[in-house]
Amino acid sequence: MQTRGRMVLITGGGSGIGLALVERFYQAGNTVIICGRRSERLQAAKAKFPKLVTKVCDVADEPQRLALFAWVVNEFPSLDVLVNNAGMQQRINLKQPNAAWSYYQQEIAANLEAPIHLSLLFLPHLLQQEAGTIINVSSNLGVTPAAWAPIYSATKAAMHSFSMSLRLQMAETKVNIVEVLPPAVNTDLGGVGLHTFGVPVDDFADAVFTGLANGDKEIGYAGTERTIRASRDEIDAGAAGMWQNFIKHNPGF
Repeated sequence: MQTRGRMVLITGGGSGIGLALVERFYQAGNTVIICGRRSERLQAAKAKFPKLVTKVCDVADEPQRLALFAWVVNEFPSLDVLVNNAGMQQRINLKQPNAAWSYYQQEIAANLEAPIHLSLLFLPHLLQQEAGTIINVSSNLGVTPAAWAPIYSATKAAMHSFSMSLRLQMAETKVNIVEVLPPAVNTDLGGVGLHTFGVPVDDFADAVFTGLANGDKEIGYAGTERTIRASRDEIDAGAAGMWQNFIKHNPGF
């Protein structure tokens, strides 16, 4: 993938992995547009990168996705890269699912409905560009699920499947489909302090940008590049091991 001279939209670009990717695309000389739910985070990102274009948008909400799409193609008709990064992670004890369905549905909407819908919206536009790219940020947990985050894991498994299907359908076109599979990364995903054991976000983002420049279709880091090729027995053992380790450190879950 050409990583310079592009026009890039990154969802959830105000923090975490999204912001780290913003920095790399921005410093490589691309025009970068970001959206997110929190205006203050977008403003902080723009203060750091003055030429950044920002738009408040909750991609979990369909009318806001439609408005985002209409605004982008009208104001930035040369857009040729969509990065579906926005997402959320909730820890859920399935023995006690005592929240309203809307609480659980929000995670599905943010992690699965939004990136699929945005892909469908932007694909006709990207097909008209000299070279278009969709980058889907899924997760290692889409291959080896974390039992304490069952909806998150399920949505990321679905995004892995969708990315594969999309890549096959786009194979004879000029639209490139890339899937990024993060390991645990030290961000505030799911809550402050929950992923301090994860790999440094800058190291991960550097590896992703290198993979993009190399033309990789699936980009992993710190073992996730091997996990995606794991056998079923390895996946079963990995999921069981992660669950046992989680319960050991969270006995009240």
